[in-house]
Amino acid sequence: MDTIDAIILGIIQGLTEFLPVSSSGHLELGKAILGDNSVPEESLLFTIVLHFATALSTIVVFRKEVMEIIKGLFQFKWNEESKFSLKIIISMIPAVFIGLFFEEQLEELFGENIQLVGFMLMITALLLFLADKAKDTTKNVTYNNAFIIGVSQAIAVLPGISRSGATISTSVLLGIDKTRAARFSFLMVVPLIFGSIAKTIMDGGITYESKQLTPMIIGFIAAFLSGLLACTWMIQLVKKSKLTYFAVYCLIVGAIAIIYAFLN
Repeated sequence: MDTIDAIILGIIQGLTEFLPVSSSGHLELGKAILGDNSVPEESLLFTIVLHFATALSTIVVFRKEVMEIIKGLFQFKWNEESKFSLKIIISMIPAVFIGLFFEEQLEELFGENIQLVGFMLMITALLLFLADKAKDTTKNVTYNNAFIIGVSQAIAVLPGISRSGATISTSVLLGIDKTRAARFSFLMVVPLIFGSIAKTIMDGGITYESKQLTPMIIGFIAAFLSGLLACTWMIQLVKKSKLTYFAVYCLIVGAIAIIYAFLN
């Protein structure tokens, strides 16, 4: 993997981790259109580095909230920070369950299944459109809400379903304040990313070569910086009800994917 490949992959990871367009769906489309030989093969370690970069960018954007949560937890009291942390844990349950018991079945869905990606992108478009039309409220996330949002996050493992799009849309459709919905959506994925990284490392199979160091550093920087931009931008878009633009984009790309699959 050369420097340009690392930059491109880092930017794609940083942007699509937060923008509601489905990173997995776009990766599958790219493989099908360009061909496997034209797409640089990411090592498992490189993938981990990119995911770590986007998780870190989330923490930086929400650094005040993260510090408040940490301080609140160390008070060892049943306070707002403890309640929020419990909601995050509850939201993780569906995704952890799917990851532990259906990993092999999920892997079978990733194999240039362009028709599936197209239909899932259309579902993402519908969710974004409905969320954009939802009325503004001041409601916070409840424990029941957290689990339902977690279910949408688990469903978003399907290629073409955007994780951020699904979780934010579900939150808003449940009547949650849009700013709080975006905040909860981005923070709830951080423990999952770190948990996935830890599981991958413990499972073994990670190889490293010295020539990978430079691409990994460059990819990390690209993913981190683009992640900062995308996360900050997405929060503003949700506040201003601008998700329809992404809905139209997903609808168009989804239609193109279905037509492409039909013709090939």
